[in-house]
Amino acid sequence: MRPLNDAHVVEPGLAVVEVAAADGETAFAVQELLASRWVIAPADRTTHEPGEPGVRLRCFLDLRQRSDA
Repeated sequence: MRPLNDAHVVEPGLAVVEVAAADGETAFAVQELLASRWVIAPADRTTHEPGEPGVRLRCFLDLRQRSDA
């Protein structure tokens, strides 16, 4: 995954969430859970590092805003 950009966590309430899961379906389910409660910038794909188990997904969360979902 790319390094974090300072802008993603420049203010209190902003967070970067990295999910490690066995498969993409599980990773996206966790993302959906987060999106049901807070505003997020969702990921549209997972990544897999060769030689590492499972997949990773990174999304950006704004705890200052509740989701309407």
